Amino acid sequence: MDKKLLDILVCPVSKAPLHYHRETNELFCSASGLAYPIRDDIPVMLETEARKLTEDEREYLRKQARK
Repeated sequence: MDKKLLDILVCPVSKAPLHYHRETNELFCSASGLAYPIRDDIPVMLETEARKLTEDEREYLRKQARK
């Protein structure tokens, strides 16, 4: 994921910053609790395409925020 692109993208629901999750190739939003897929290197920033984060994924974001 291009760092410059990640720096300007925000969640379309909460307008909060996004975090790239390499293992799932998704952008996570801790504020909305949604994960946005990346397809063919293009983030799909549609709420209808997003999925809800699991509790483990939310914990991952909490740990990232503490760093």
